[in-house]
Amino acid sequence: MTRKKAILLVSFGTSYLESKKKTIDRILADVSAAFPEYQIYQAWTSKMILALLQSRDNLHILSLEEAMAKIISHGIEKLIIQPTHLINGLENEVMIHTIMEHASPNLQITFGDPLLTTTEDHRNALKCLLSEYSALPEEEALVLMGHGTSHYANAVYAALDYMLKEMGYLNVFMGTVEAYPDLNTLICQIKKTSVKRIHLCPFMLVAGDHANNDMAGKQKNSWKSIFEANGYEVICHLKGLGEYKGIRKIYLEHLNRAAAS
Repeated sequence: MTRKKAILLVSFGTSYLESKKKTIDRILADVSAAFPEYQIYQAWTSKMILALLQSRDNLHILSLEEAMAKIISHGIEKLIIQPTHLINGLENEVMIHTIMEHASPNLQITFGDPLLTTTEDHRNALKCLLSEYSALPEEEALVLMGHGTSHYANAVYAALDYMLKEMGYLNVFMGTVEAYPDLNTLICQIKKTSVKRIHLCPFMLVAGDHANNDMAGKQKNSWKSIFEANGYEVICHLKGLGEYKGIRKIYLEHLNRAAAS
């Protein structure tokens, strides 16, 4: 008898529905196409975003707890959890804990890896993103805005910046909005170069609140405004990582690995 198999795609979520369509929805479509023999479920972890979408758009997306209850009620026996998280940080740890709290004894659970788990993942993700910015002239720089976290996994952002330089991208810089490397660190580095124009791009799954406001916003404390105040011309690119086919391919590779384990 064939066991009932399912995949649960877990995201933090976003209140920006256009970016959702270009990122999370496309990952969901890719997973559905690649795994036709599995039932596909989706859950978001941000209770605040879930409540906002429900009240503002009358859009209901399952929470982790709701998704697990539904999966168990459907008699699923083998479940793969694939997070769309970027790193193995606090969000991923809390997600795993919540899943296990709501799992039934007879449910076999396997976890896929977040996007940036291995050194190969780091390199492949950077190559995918930089394919669009490979011809930057010497007087222009690409600044990537990551989220950042108080979790020790935040070290991945400094490692990515180091890898960029090792790959020969001396005018590409990785920073975070909530941790290290921070904006002041980036400005100090860029001032040592001949750069006159900055391209700002989110290093996040979706181009949501951080990208539209903290990065590209008109307020004085946005990255765009602060770079402009330091004398740079700034161009913002509001494209989430989930829009890149190569990024979505990495998630599928992690899912395939989890399915084979």
